[in-house]
Order: sequence, then C-alpha cells, then structure tokens
Amino acid sequence: MGIFSFFSRDEEEDEELLDEEQTTQRTSVQPESAPTGELFTGMHIEVMTKDGDPLLTGRIAELTDDTLTLNRLPGELSFKVSPIGAALSLSGYDKKLIPICLSAIVQESSRTVLKLKNLKMESHVENRGAFRLPFTTPVSLYRRDDDRFKNPENCQLVNISTGGCCVQSEYIHMEDEVVRIRVKLEEYAPLNFLGQIVRCVEHAPGQFRYGILFAQLTEQEITSLNKTLYNLQMGIKETRIRSSEDRAR
Repeated sequence: MGIFSFFSRDEEEDEELLDEEQTTQRTSVQPESAPTGELFTGMHIEVMTKDGDPLLTGRIAELTDDTLTLNRLPGELSFKVSPIGAALSLSGYDKKLIPICLSAIVQESSRTVLKLKNLKMESHVENRGAFRLPFTTPVSLYRRDDDRFKNPENCQLVNISTGGCCVQSEYIHMEDEVVRIRVKLEEYAPLNFLGQIVRCVEHAPGQFRYGILFAQLTEQEITSLNKTLYNLQMGIKETRIRSSEDRAR
C-alpha cells in the first residue's frame, strides 16, 4: 500500500476547488438537529451545494431551533440566489474553534438574505465540503524529492482548509503527482505540507488551478491549522469593516 493509497477523487467535484474527504475529523454521531450553543449570531457560514460547489459566505443574523438567517458580510455586494427548496451544505467554526457542518433547505433567498430551514448536523466524515478559507497569498510548490526546498515554483494560493488547498500556477503538473507546499499566512509561521494533486484545470490561458490534498495531518496539526484559519477569518472580517467605514467617511 503506497503512502497516498487513502486518497480518493469524486468526479462531481467543482473543477476549480478541492473537495476533500475529512477522514481525520471526529467520527462520533452528531444530533439530528442543530444544537443551540454551537451556532451563534455573527458566526460566519460558508454555503455550498450538495456537490460541494461554493455559493456564498454570510454571517448569522437570526437563529431559531430550526431556521437560520444569513446576511451579507461587510464589504460584500450580493448573494447568489438559490431556488426555494434546494438542499445546501453549510460549514463554519463555533466559539471553541471546532468546525461545524450542517445540511439545510432553502426557505427564502434573495441577493441580501438567505433563510434556511430543516437544519441537520452532519458528521465530518459524511460531509465532503469542509470549510475552506478563500485567501490570496504567494505560495511555493516543490517537487517531492526537493526536501530541502531549494527550487520553488512561485504560485498563488486560492483557498485552504485542514484537508488541502487550491493553488494557481503557470507551471504544468499532472493529477496524482506528489508535491511539497510551503505557505506563509500573514504573521504566522510558514506551513509545510506534503500533498497530492487530485484536480487540474486550466483557469485562464497559461494559468492552471490545482486541487491539492494534504497527507493525513495529526490531531495537533489539525487543531493548530483550524485556529490559524479561524483567526485569519476574523481578521478578514475586521479589515472589511474598516474598509466599509473608510468608504462611508
């Protein structure tokens, strides 16, 4: 059995974003309905189709036992409108920095508000659409045998999660190729990952996007990366608020 024998691909993945299996997360059965105390007003929620295609990111404006209302984030323009009755997947972080994954049905959808009903908590193993933080920053790829990081390929990070990342590059790689990734997320220490390319698409002439699945992380690495992503998410929120206030002056 090879080092990456646990990797798998889903042909219905979004062609530009990585859709990873979160086998390293908790496997306990979750309650059938969303428990109070985990979701909270102001919490950021990423909304996806059941196939894992990203739709929007909003924040909770109102929460009941079985409904969830999302408003736009400061600085964002409009939501994508979803059909009434459509089934969606949701993900975000609670106040303990633990990822939450839910399924829901669209009750009301407009360019400014998304109201969802029939909330059900999903286990991380069953939910393929793990929280991905959209984040643009330089990132370096290295060949697998370049364990001293001597020959970087400079490219751009598109998004990142505890399961993997999506990068954009002018370099050509093949599916199943194993690479090393080094990324610096703002003031945090550089992160190094071993990963496998599970999706390749030409995003623009001479520009390729690669979905990279990380080799299985330890619980400590997952916790550390979750905290980093959460802090970055909150930092992005604060930047957007400041930018909105500056425009209002």
